[in-house]
Amino acid sequence: MRLSDYLEQSFSNLWRRKLRTFLTIFGVIIGIGALVCMIAYGKGIQKNISESFTQMELFNYISVFTDSALSRLGMRESVEKKETDGDSEAILDDDVLAKIQRMKGVEVVFADVRFPATVQFDENEEFVLIQVLSSELASSRLIKLRAGKSYVSDRENSLIVSDSLLNRLKVKDFQSVLGKEIVVSTLSFDFSQINPMDLSSFFRGERLPFSKESYTFKIAGIAERMGFGGPALLRSDVFVPPDAAKDLKKLPFSNLWDLFRSPAGRKGYSLVNVKLTSPRFVDSVTEEIRDMGFQTFALMDQFEELKRGFLIMDAVLVVIGMIAIVVAALGIVNTMVMSILERYSEIGIMKAVGASDKDIKKIFFFETSTIGFLGGLFGLALGWIVSGLINQVVNAFLTGEGVPFIQFFSFPWWLCLGAILFAILVSLVAGIYPAVRAARVDPVVALRHD
Repeated sequence: MRLSDYLEQSFSNLWRRKLRTFLTIFGVIIGIGALVCMIAYGKGIQKNISESFTQMELFNYISVFTDSALSRLGMRESVEKKETDGDSEAILDDDVLAKIQRMKGVEVVFADVRFPATVQFDENEEFVLIQVLSSELASSRLIKLRAGKSYVSDRENSLIVSDSLLNRLKVKDFQSVLGKEIVVSTLSFDFSQINPMDLSSFFRGERLPFSKESYTFKIAGIAERMGFGGPALLRSDVFVPPDAAKDLKKLPFSNLWDLFRSPAGRKGYSLVNVKLTSPRFVDSVTEEIRDMGFQTFALMDQFEELKRGFLIMDAVLVVIGMIAIVVAALGIVNTMVMSILERYSEIGIMKAVGASDKDIKKIFFFETSTIGFLGGLFGLALGWIVSGLINQVVNAFLTGEGVPFIQFFSFPWWLCLGAILFAILVSLVAGIYPAVRAARVDPVVALRHD
């Protein structure tokens, strides 16, 4: 028999039982649609994360910190080793920053110097961590400005605020706040607040040794705040020039990491961020910095672990989607077995006139593959439509919360092609038993049965 003969007979046999064929194909459509949606969702999440990290250049950053921070957090091994060897802890000072800046592949080095404060605009007030940043770095590509411009000198009485902070301050029109004044309030130690004759008020929290000072700044620019995963600098809500920050009365902590450092070891900076020109320099720069006696953290180092997490997520989603595929395969087996019983005499006649067992098997394999092809094709379409609807509904809700549009599903070409081929493969596997059973039909018994 020619290929066209197999195809013609397969479509003819399926068309004779239209309802049953439709229900069987519909089962495959549901299974493939569910599987495609699951995989597309997993790939969409991975694509969003990878592209976001790449666009925000998160793989280009290395965080550098001292052993004392790890020591205060309970990770004392490296510190104890230095103490045993009699070596003093390396200090992150301006000289070290200059050395790191000269390393191959380093674009910029900046210390993470922040202090707590509250900012007030109109009648709204928010707690923030203010980042001290030089005008040179503020004017570079380090900060992505949505509106306005950076302050031009380290002495300027201006600051940069994030779009996230303005949202929390209930500001709708970002352009309208440029050039306007914003009040920054800081806390500083003031032991005159404690009355030695009335210590009970101190323990009740009524008279704490702090005083509040307020300062007025002008809003020069609005920065796009980076979310979770970025370096601490780019997750700040307010940036101020260093000379202007010196005039502020504030708590004697340049960084929250200082809280984890021993009092005797509070020299230099506790945390420094390094931006590289390319992720390919991560290993070499990390090795050089560690040779200088410091600890490092790079998101690039954790990416392999992140990819393993993606594989686990993909496996879980595939297992869930395969449940529907198994049910669809059982439906194909049931349809083909019923077809054998209904066409028992027909099979006997074909074998009586010279059809071989191989020809009979091919007929049934063509029928099951046709079911798989149509089920895979329309299942892919169903998965695409359903995922599109889900994406629109979820984004409609998120847009109301101020979150930008996110494409949660991704349909790479291999998924589209693989869905159809997988449906055909599953159908062929499901058709093995019916095909073998049909090939074993004895023509004498089949004709006598008629």
